[in-house]
Amino acid sequence: MLTKRIIPCLDCDLSVPDGRVVKGIKFKRIRYAGNPPELASKYYDEGADEIVFLDITASHERRETMVDVIERTAENVFIPLTVGGGIKSIKDMRKILNIGADKITINTAAIKNPSLIREGSKRFGSQCIVVAIDAKLTNRTESGFECYIYGGRKATGIDALEWAKNVERLGAGEILLTSMDRDGTKLGFDIELTKTISENVNIPVIASGGVGNPEHIYEVFVKGKADAALAASIFHFNEYSIYDVKKYLRKKGINVRL
Repeated sequence: MLTKRIIPCLDCDLSVPDGRVVKGIKFKRIRYAGNPPELASKYYDEGADEIVFLDITASHERRETMVDVIERTAENVFIPLTVGGGIKSIKDMRKILNIGADKITINTAAIKNPSLIREGSKRFGSQCIVVAIDAKLTNRTESGFECYIYGGRKATGIDALEWAKNVERLGAGEILLTSMDRDGTKLGFDIELTKTISENVNIPVIASGGVGNPEHIYEVFVKGKADAALAASIFHFNEYSIYDVKKYLRKKGINVRL
């Protein structure tokens, strides 16, 4: 079995000085969780395989804040950093990569301008381009799962499965798949959604949305066929450490890096 990855996600509100990490439920009911570089350093020390930064208040004016946060984080964290939020062009991608990010994640910009996936992959390599898919069960599409953009605020009418296949064709190296129905609920990942996407693409799928305990991560690896698991609440609020989770997974026969 290939090594599975555990990835803490830092949803960053960069509208305040130095930024802050926040966590919501179903993309709403936001609460404060900590300082971005400090949390990233903590997770690095605990054995995180990668870290994802998402600027949830993205705008052109706050781009310099993100640059500062990523630069300060990259000084002390030596695992891959994926950064997303408000990235709309090759110029934006290049700027974020130049200040220490290893990968770029795009969602709204990818759906509005799919050629950005192909162009980014050609310029920086497919391993750099992670397409985020925020999906919700609406039963308005063939698979039942519909893509949302603008931080979950706008439905697109696009089928999540067909879009996943399309982003692979366009050159994405990875998919960050978030279940909007499960986000922040701690009820477990959406296994049906994750399995549907994982079994129909040949690029890694990072499962996101709903983890409440290590068993949920085990399930999404075994039943959902995910390649990596993204988590926030259980780590931010000290319910489990990354080491605790990995130790549990090892005992259950999952190949993880300790």
